Amino acid sequence: MAGIRVEYQEELKALEASALGGLDLVSAALGRTLEAIEHQDIELAQIVVADDDRIDGRYLEVHQALITLLATQSPVATDLRLIAAMLHVLKNIERMGDQCVNICKVIPMSGHEPPADEEMVKLILTMGSHTKALISQSKRAFEERNIEMARDLVDRDDVVDELNRDCFRLALAIGDDADKREWAMTMLLTARAIERIADNAVDIGEQVAFVVTGLFREFEDASHPDQHG
Repeated sequence: MAGIRVEYQEELKALEASALGGLDLVSAALGRTLEAIEHQDIELAQIVVADDDRIDGRYLEVHQALITLLATQSPVATDLRLIAAMLHVLKNIERMGDQCVNICKVIPMSGHEPPADEEMVKLILTMGSHTKALISQSKRAFEERNIEMARDLVDRDDVVDELNRDCFRLALAIGDDADKREWAMTMLLTARAIERIADNAVDIGEQVAFVVTGLFREFEDASHPDQHG
């Protein structure tokens, strides 16, 4: 019996590594997405869209294995929390991948040489860079069960939110040129998608606290108590 439990623990550990490895796939996809934005590289954008199958495949593979563990091992206490958290994290990872796809699908809409605004592109790339750091930190926080590191994601996410607002203000100020305005609208969609990826990283941080404490609480409740009933 003891041998079976050891095997089960090892499988659980391997599944966690595989699930969190999905964040590396997302980070790579976001990196290529940012590169496609910077260089208006339509071919690279198409590669990101096609490559999302890898992220979806990881989701399906690990999700199914976790469901099988639930059914065959009847985990309790900490293990049950971990499996529940990983199922949640997998969903976040899949959504992050989908947001990269959403961005890459709008890139070709502007053509090969859009009337781009340099400041707007710079804002988007800065947002993306901050968000990549959030993805990396959320992974590390989960691996280390580090609640403080997980909570810090909220403050870092505030920076991304502010950059998103800057993008909106800049889009409003871009002027009367119809082509430039249309390009700015696609950039606002891009900024919103990057903001959602950052939000998903914060969600993963919340799962860290759940695994450690057994209590689920949205971090935003703690940092902005006046906004919630």
